Amino acid sequence: MIIPAERLQNTKEYYFSKKLKEVKALADEGKPIINLGIGSPDIKPPKRVVETMIKATDDKKAHQYQPYAGISDLRDAIRYFYKENYNVDLSSDDNILPLMGSKEGILHISMAFVNPGDEILVPNPGYPTYAAVSELVQAKTVYYELDESKNWQPDFNQLEKSINSKTKLMWMNYPHMPTGTKADVETLNKLVQFTKKHNILLVNDNPYSLILNDKPQSILQHKWPNEHVLELNSLSKTFNLSGWRIGMLCGHKNLIENVVKVKSNMDSGMFYPIQKGGIEALMSTAEWYNKLNDIYQKRRALIWQICDNLNLKYRKDTGGLFVWAKINQNKSAKEFSDLLLNKYDMFVTPGIIFGSQGENYLRFSLCVNSDDIKTCIERTLHFEL
Repeated sequence: MIIPAERLQNTKEYYFSKKLKEVKALADEGKPIINLGIGSPDIKPPKRVVETMIKATDDKKAHQYQPYAGISDLRDAIRYFYKENYNVDLSSDDNILPLMGSKEGILHISMAFVNPGDEILVPNPGYPTYAAVSELVQAKTVYYELDESKNWQPDFNQLEKSINSKTKLMWMNYPHMPTGTKADVETLNKLVQFTKKHNILLVNDNPYSLILNDKPQSILQHKWPNEHVLELNSLSKTFNLSGWRIGMLCGHKNLIENVVKVKSNMDSGMFYPIQKGGIEALMSTAEWYNKLNDIYQKRRALIWQICDNLNLKYRKDTGGLFVWAKINQNKSAKEFSDLLLNKYDMFVTPGIIFGSQGENYLRFSLCVNSDDIKTCIERTLHFEL
């Protein structure tokens, strides 16, 4: 019997990988399941983006190996995107690294800067991949708690007590997933100062800043340039290109160069037509963002109706692709989620999968068409435990 590596001892299969098998099995049995759990955009990307990608397949370079750092036109488009939306000036050659989706960047960054035994600060609640990657690189995950009573902002007194000489990296994510809390300028400034003081690499995961958010923020707006801050971003949510796997890492030249050392040994470049389509997406005007957000705004209002039917508490000042709702009944998040799945034929993500601070919450996705959401409203109209 082949024994798996020690790094897998505390690494479990991704929650959605397992749960969606159960959801699919119920659907295969004929259950009319509506999935309100997954943040995979269902809206089509801009038509011109797809057309550009298809046209690029005829280019003589289309099917060859591509540069590890992406083609120069893609890096230029990312530079434009950051200047246009965040007013941040980046160098196409020094500060930008295109990625095959920002999720791969989480592993690449960790491999580039974290040694076994180092400690990584991870938000609770937060994206489960941060902790999973910590285990894969054999680091210690140190959770810093976020609480609704403090608007899901870090407690800096707690942070000071949580660090030591082994603390190497800190993950942050605003607009926050899963709660939807928007970036607080004071918090961002304090995080930059805190991590600089303690020589910790600060990484902001920023895929939701242009979704239902009238004041997009980038961590790179704060005391840029500096040598200890990186930002991940993605085309998955903003342009409905989640299946294309195209994202970016931005930051100081020295940091980017170290990540390239990892990435260049892990892949052989992004498919050329996808890069060309990504360029077209990044050049989008306000018309695209306004159209997209109008759809999500209407869907969110419908999700709020479901929450009202279920006697859940939610906030209306959030952004991103989700509604984060607090459970008022005497049920755990998983129990409530299973009840909705088995009795009301709708899957909603239990907040506990994002950390212990999500125990009393459910997360609803806006990546569902309005007709299906209205069906869920009808199903829960006479909700009973």
